[in-house]
Amino acid sequence: MLDPFDPDSFIVRAEVHILGIEPKISRTLELPITLNLAQLHEVLQAAFGWTDSHLHQFNIGGLIYGAPEFDEDGLSDSRTFEATEVRMIDLHFPYDPEENPLAILYEYDFGDNWRHLLRLERVAREESAKYPRCIAGKRSGPPEDVGGTSGYADFLEAWLDPDHEEHKAMRRWVGRKFHPETCNLDDINKAIAKAMRAYQRATTGSVAKARN
Repeated sequence: MLDPFDPDSFIVRAEVHILGIEPKISRTLELPITLNLAQLHEVLQAAFGWTDSHLHQFNIGGLIYGAPEFDEDGLSDSRTFEATEVRMIDLHFPYDPEENPLAILYEYDFGDNWRHLLRLERVAREESAKYPRCIAGKRSGPPEDVGGTSGYADFLEAWLDPDHEEHKAMRRWVGRKFHPETCNLDDINKAIAKAMRAYQRATTGSVAKARN
């Protein structure tokens, strides 16, 4: 039986969608309470099919979290805090999430400017479930380097219209596996599991090097 006073009795459910696109491209993620923001970045990359080819950051209440080493020259207007030092359990969850949901912003690729809104709530852990996981989703994530929301709209216009002058070029560029309306949860969860294993290997390797 779950202990209501034990943090391990809970997980975090995140309703996530990309801002500026209709119909929505969305994912419902369930995350371990111990997951840090760097790991959440890996989950989001896998869930939306991104390739981690660009910079990213989290905006939580106006504070920026990410990888401070990428702003060593201090060119950013805001100080970037280390993402590995903040976990889901460190966030403040309201007593009534329906009236005042906890929301954070995840931004990826500052050129294309993909902005993801995350609405978070604590829910009871399923004892037999493995986390993190994706339990629902709508539509495929946009291709990398498509040009942001406006570029994606132009891309879809060409991709969908056989008479468009760039139709064949767009189909070749994105590949046969892409379809804007597909969302395969099995593939997403395999990608999340693979990302978590890669993160664990990288972290373990970094710790080993530091000790030597």
